Amino acid sequence: MNITIIGMLLALLLVLVPLYFFHYFKVPLIRSTIISTVRMVVQMSLIGLYLEFLFNYNNWLVNVLWFVLMVLVASFTAVNRTRLRMRQMLMPIAVGLGVGALVVCMFALFVVLRLSNPFDARYFIPIVGILLGNMLGVNVLSLSTYYQGLQRERQLYFYLLGNGATRLEALTPFIRQAIEKAFVPCIANMAVMGLVSFPGTMIGQILGGSTPDTAVRYQILISCITFCAPMLSLIVTLYLGHRYSFDKHGCLLNVLKTD
Repeated sequence: MNITIIGMLLALLLVLVPLYFFHYFKVPLIRSTIISTVRMVVQMSLIGLYLEFLFNYNNWLVNVLWFVLMVLVASFTAVNRTRLRMRQMLMPIAVGLGVGALVVCMFALFVVLRLSNPFDARYFIPIVGILLGNMLGVNVLSLSTYYQGLQRERQLYFYLLGNGATRLEALTPFIRQAIEKAFVPCIANMAVMGLVSFPGTMIGQILGGSTPDTAVRYQILISCITFCAPMLSLIVTLYLGHRYSFDKHGCLLNVLKTD
């Protein structure tokens, strides 16, 4: 079942409901909501046209270049949201996102779906898009927690080093805290999936004509890969980022923006 242009315009009328209550209670979110809604419509319309081109052209090199562009955009966004310094942390975050998305995507397409061409645009582009979207949110939260915790409690870090701990052992409490804060919501969402909430991927497939059984299997796949990829990305980012975050004596460098 297709949604007509008139149907989409009617759907956009729903945005007026929260706008009314923003106005009624004088919540200063009206302007940002309108701007975000307009941007969403324009960006999704453009990406729809571009994906139509990608799916029809279906060239592996173009698909890979699009993946690289997505990784770069996500990396710049992650650096800005975590308030880390671009010069020091852009490369570790970009490599972490790229490695995490590509490894997990290839496993899903090669091993699980058994595609002969894993770079088929109809599968490759949506899956890396889902992965990068989830990885961005988890990595922003975990990296912010990690570096802010290190800066706030650096005395604990030096205390552990002074008592004979290795660099990894001294950093483990901060890594543990970052992982826990970022992944607890993910685990909670998985626990209630199918009982309290129906995921968007599953609903979209059912509305698109897939059987519930097929939709459930794809949703389980999506849930597994979006849980694995952020962890892999975070570990790679932290591993690479340490050489830019500490000096040769193990002291934390100024990687957080102060302004």
